[in-house]
Amino acid sequence: MPADRRPGPDHPHHPWSPLPARPPLRWSSGAPLAMSVLVVLEHFEVNAPAEAVRSAWLGGGLGARPYPDVLRYAHRQYGHRVGIFRVLDALEAVGAPASVAIDAMTAEAYPWLVRHVLDRGVEPVAHGIAVTRSISSRMTAAQERAYIAESLDRLEAALGVRPTGWMGPEHGESERTPRLLAEAGVRYVCDWPNDEQPYAMTVPQGDLVSLPPMLEYDDSFALSHRKMLPDSYGAMVRAGIDQLVVDGAASARHLLLTVRPWLIGQPFRIGTLEAVLAHAAASDVWFATTGEVAADFRRQAPAHAA
Repeated sequence: MPADRRPGPDHPHHPWSPLPARPPLRWSSGAPLAMSVLVVLEHFEVNAPAEAVRSAWLGGGLGARPYPDVLRYAHRQYGHRVGIFRVLDALEAVGAPASVAIDAMTAEAYPWLVRHVLDRGVEPVAHGIAVTRSISSRMTAAQERAYIAESLDRLEAALGVRPTGWMGPEHGESERTPRLLAEAGVRYVCDWPNDEQPYAMTVPQGDLVSLPPMLEYDDSFALSHRKMLPDSYGAMVRAGIDQLVVDGAASARHLLLTVRPWLIGQPFRIGTLEAVLAHAAASDVWFATTGEVAADFRRQAPAHAA
């Protein structure tokens, strides 16, 4: 996004807000920490359109390989075929609801999977069209507006409900994205890892809240890119939960944990997620969907959301 020299951020999407200067945040549950698990279901195209923007950091397989990249495609397919069920079982075992970031191509290609996850009460979050088609500043405003509308329309047709939350493929955005999401009726976005509390985005139309994901705890960032061992990853997330519970006593916190079934759903890693969830369940933590947290932020903190 273009540099804009002003006090605080180099963009107009939200003001700078140091946490100690804010009014204290309180969740309606009374817990100092809200925790949402965002499970990512995304379609990896073997042959994406030539004009599509694909992140250079896409995980899976052995990295980018010549067409057809069967190894990476099949590796990610594991999540749709096997891993997702382990992840949902782990969440249900501790009574934690799931939010599922799903793209249009996944929702259309796998109707059985869609019925299954909806029957298990997940909250769908829009995740673009495919992981191989990210939003970027290469798009014109008209192209990006059409992309967002197409994703929401196709997801509504496949799911039977129109998602109110958004997570961009690989968190891709342009300098226009928050404004266009709000114009499209999206109520919260999960792309800005810059805080431990929700906050209001500055948009000319609509009402958009940012739910910051914890990038350090994202399983793709930690396990695929940083090559952390499962035990180290689990210890890191458990330590984070403990600290956020302590800090949340003064002003409540939110932990948005992003996981991918093709990674964390592997048989040698699922125990790590189970241990993290059991630790959270034994702590003073409110398990909530992303939509519940966004709604509670608006109810409990009008001074923050104004």
